[in-house]
Amino acid sequence: MKPFCFVLMPFGIKPDEGGRLINFDLVFTKIIQPAIRSADMEPIRADQETAGGIIHKAMFERLMLCDYAIADLTTANANVFYELGMRHGVRPHSTVLMFGHGSRLPFDVSSLRGLPYRLDAHGRPEAPEADSAALAERLETCRDPVEDSPLFQLVSEWPRPDIARLKTDRFRELVTYSRTVKRNLELARRAGGDAVAKVEEAINLRDADPAILVDLLISYRAVEAFDRMAYLVPRLPPLIANTVLVQEQYGFALNRLGRRDEAERVLCKVIQDHGASSETNGILGRVYKDLWDEARKEGNNARARGYLRKAIETYLAGFETDWRDAYPGINAATLMELTDPVDPRQQDLIPVVRYAVKRRLAGKTPDYWDYATVLELAVLADDHEAAEDALADALSAVREPWEPKSTARQIGLIQEAREARGIDVSWISHIQSSLKQ
Repeated sequence: MKPFCFVLMPFGIKPDEGGRLINFDLVFTKIIQPAIRSADMEPIRADQETAGGIIHKAMFERLMLCDYAIADLTTANANVFYELGMRHGVRPHSTVLMFGHGSRLPFDVSSLRGLPYRLDAHGRPEAPEADSAALAERLETCRDPVEDSPLFQLVSEWPRPDIARLKTDRFRELVTYSRTVKRNLELARRAGGDAVAKVEEAINLRDADPAILVDLLISYRAVEAFDRMAYLVPRLPPLIANTVLVQEQYGFALNRLGRRDEAERVLCKVIQDHGASSETNGILGRVYKDLWDEARKEGNNARARGYLRKAIETYLAGFETDWRDAYPGINAATLMELTDPVDPRQQDLIPVVRYAVKRRLAGKTPDYWDYATVLELAVLADDHEAAEDALADALSAVREPWEPKSTARQIGLIQEAREARGIDVSWISHIQSSLKQ
C-alpha cells in the first residue's frame, strides 16, 4: 500500500518561451518516475492527452486525495498552474515544485523551494540520474511535512481539510480499477474490435474516468473499428463527448465510414467554436480530399476541382496555425502536385515543410508521420535513395495499421499525377506495395 504521488506536468513535446522544444515524456520517465519509485511511492501522472485536456472529477480527486504531488512549472502551462492552485488550496504540505533550468517562469519560485532540473539543447534531461536523486530526496523530506502551500503559510487560521479514510480507500480502488481497464484495453488492441468491445461492456460510460473513455475511443481507432467509434461518441457524457479531441476523432471516424457530410459538419463546428488547428484542419482536409477523389472517379471534374482547392486551403490553414507540425503542410504540398498546372505555391511550401520535419527529427522523438513526411518529400523530389531510407524508417515506426495505408495512397496520387504528365515514375510502385503489406 504505497502512497500515491500525483504528477502535474505538460505532456508530449512542448516549446518553452524561447522556442526550445522540451520532451516532457522523457522528463517523466527519466527523472520524475524513478524519483517517486525511489522514495517508495506510486506515481500517477495527469496525462492530459489521454484525458482530452479537461479538468474533471477524477482529476480533482487526485489533486485532493494523493498524499504527495509534484508540479512541473516549465513552460508555465495553464492547466498545471490551475491544478497547482487547487492543490495548494486543499493540501497544506507535501507538494514539490520543479522546473527546467533556464525556463522563464511567471513568478519567482525560490520562496516556494522550486527544484530545477537540467535540459540539453534538444530539450531532453541532461543529468537525469542526479536530478532524479535530488527529487527523490525532496520527496523523502515531505514525509516529515512542512507547510509548502502559500495559502496555509500566510493564513494561519485557514481550516485544514479533514479527508476521511473511507474516501481515500475508495480513491485507491478507483485508481487500481482505472489502471486495470487501461491494461485490458492495451491487450485488446492486439486482438481486434471484438476484444475492445468486450472491455467496453465492463465500463460504466456515465461514471468512468475520462481518460478511460478516451483510451477506449482511441483503441477502436487502432483496430480500425470506425463504426464502433462513431457509435461510442454520442453515448459518452456530454462533457467528454464535446471536447475537441473527441469531436476530432468523431469526425475522423465518420469520414472513414463514408459519412462525409456529417464529418464535415462536426469538424467545421470545432473550428468555428475553437479556431483552426493543425489537427482539426488536417482531419477536415482529408474529408475534402476524399470528396475530391469521389467526384473525379464519377467524372464530375468541376466538382472535383472545387474539393481539391478546398482540401489544399484547409491543409494550408492548419499548417499556418503551427509551422512545427509538418502533417498538414505535406498534405497541402502533395495535393498541389495534382493541380494542372502544379500549384506554384508548392515551391515555397516544400522547404518550410522540410525544415519543420527536420526540427522534429532533431528532437530525437520522431513518430511514424515524421518519417512518412520525409518519404513524401523524397518522392516529390524524385530522390530514390532518400525515399528508400525513409520507407525503412517509416515501416519500423508504424503504430496503427491504417497509417501506412494512408501514406501509400498519398504516394499513389503523386505517381498518378506524374504519369499523366508523361513522367516515368515506375519506381514508386515498389514504395506503394511495401506500404500496403
